[in-house]
Amino acid sequence: MSWIDITMPLHNSIAHWPGDTPFSYKLSAPMSETGSVNIGEITTSTHTGTHADAPFHYREDGAKIDALPLDPFIGQATVISAIDTETISRALLENYHLTGVERLLIKTKNKTNHSTFPEIYPYVTEDGARYLHDVGVKLLGVDVPSVDPMTSKDLNGHHSLDQAGIFIIENLLLDHVQAGLYEFIALPLRIKGGDGSPVRAVIKPLEVYS
Repeated sequence: MSWIDITMPLHNSIAHWPGDTPFSYKLSAPMSETGSVNIGEITTSTHTGTHADAPFHYREDGAKIDALPLDPFIGQATVISAIDTETISRALLENYHLTGVERLLIKTKNKTNHSTFPEIYPYVTEDGARYLHDVGVKLLGVDVPSVDPMTSKDLNGHHSLDQAGIFIIENLLLDHVQAGLYEFIALPLRIKGGDGSPVRAVIKPLEVYS
């Protein structure tokens, strides 16, 4: 089976977190000027599109993105479908067989509008994070912009997952993905001192659930 891209495509109209630097790509040195090559330039927030959060994003003494281990971002992952759920809570997660799952990707919608930032989306509760820790999850990937509500200032989802030792990937594109077991790769860039990083997230089916 072929690899499936679950990365949001970066383009100049992609939705960004309100107040963050929008994504922009331009051809700053076209071949017509250089005579030999095209050279592009990008500007972006580190949290636009599909990205990994480093603990430094929400904690001053947290680990930076270049210091994170690589193992959690490579390996087998389980995709579960929880369409239209309001929260990622223990009550939700107990409906799935997650014991021994190290990487969990949660699909909460069937269609993503890349150009519109959602004001309301599912978020991770404290008891949800504790439950994920108890069953052995090391990485959580979600198809929404954050594991906390848009208006949150205490960031309980981020901090609860951090305390549980669970790495975070946000804004996965799972519209076209079925629940199942997959090989998974989503490596962050090695940004020195970074608070987060875009990732290129891909999966390959091992066992798709009917």
